[in-house]
Amino acid sequence: MPTLAEKIDHVSEIKRLKAERKAIILAHNYQKPEVQEIADFVGDSLGLSLKAQATDADVIVFCGVNFMAETASILNPSKKVLLPDLRAGCSMADMISVDILLDLKEKHPDALVCSYVNTTAEIKAESDICCTSSNAKMVVESLPQGRPIIFVPDKYLGRWVQMQTGRDMILYDGWCPIHMELQEQGIDALRRKHPAALLVAHPESPIEVSSKADLVASTEQMVRAVAQSEAKEFIIATETGILHKMRRENPDKAFYAANDLAICPHMKMNDLEKIHASLLSLKPEVKVPDAIRERAWAPIQRMLDLKLPYVETLGLQMLKNGPFRA
Repeated sequence: MPTLAEKIDHVSEIKRLKAERKAIILAHNYQKPEVQEIADFVGDSLGLSLKAQATDADVIVFCGVNFMAETASILNPSKKVLLPDLRAGCSMADMISVDILLDLKEKHPDALVCSYVNTTAEIKAESDICCTSSNAKMVVESLPQGRPIIFVPDKYLGRWVQMQTGRDMILYDGWCPIHMELQEQGIDALRRKHPAALLVAHPESPIEVSSKADLVASTEQMVRAVAQSEAKEFIIATETGILHKMRRENPDKAFYAANDLAICPHMKMNDLEKIHASLLSLKPEVKVPDAIRERAWAPIQRMLDLKLPYVETLGLQMLKNGPFRA
C-alpha cells in the first residue's frame, strides 16, 4: 500500500509525463477515487473514446478494462492507447466468443447482430450495429421491423430493451458478475431503511432490480440525473466506484450503494503507480489490427450515424416523467 508521500510523488510525476508525452488520462466511472482525480476525463466507456477523438493528444492512457482500450484504439487509430494493467479484462465480454457468435448467425441467417459496446473488437467486427447502455433501446428501435435481432452479450440489458420495444430478440446468455451481486431482497431492505431515496439502477442489473427502479440508466446518465434531481437521497444499483464522483459533485446529497460488495476487481487494477509506469515506458499498448479495426469501426459508426439524443439529457427526463416500470 503506497504511502501518502508516494502517492503525491506519483501524481507530480504523472503530471510531468503527461505534458512531456502529450498524453491524456481517461478514467471510467468505476475506477478508484485517486485514478478519477488524476484523470482529464471521467465518464462512461464510449463517451471517453469520443472525448479523446476531440483532443490533439498523441497518447491515451485508458484507465478502464481491455475492451474500452480497444474501442479507443478503433476510434483513435493515430493515437497510442495504453492500458496500465493488461490483466484488466471484462468477465461479461469474455463470455461471448467469435465462434459462438458465428454459430448464432448461422442458426439465424435473417437476424441482425446488435452488440453492446462491452465486447471485444473481434465481436464488434462480426456485428451489424453497436449500442451502449444509454442508447440500446433507441438503437434496437432503429433496426428494420420484421428482422430478428441477435443481442450480445448481456441478457439483462437485452431483456430490458426487449420489454420496452417488443422486438423479436435472441438474447445471448451473458451477464455482468458484479451487477449480479445486486439482489431484490437487498434493494427492498435499503428502501425500507431509506424510504425517501430514489432507486437508480444500471440496465445490466437483474430485471428484478431494474423493474423496481425510479431510473434505469447508464453510468453517465446516472451522474447527470442525480446532480439535477431535486431528491436528496439515492440508492445506486451499480458498481460502487461511481459513488465517488456522485458524492464529490453533490456534497449535499446522500448516496447508498445497493450492495457494498458490487466491486469489479478488473476495474480496480489500475492505480497511480501503474499509470506512472505506463507513461514512463509508453507500455502496455493496446492496438487493434487494421483488418479488425476497420470492420469493428463500421457498427460503431452506424450507431453514431443515428445521431441519437446525447445521454446527458435522458436520465433527468426519465426522473421528471416518473419512474420506469418494466
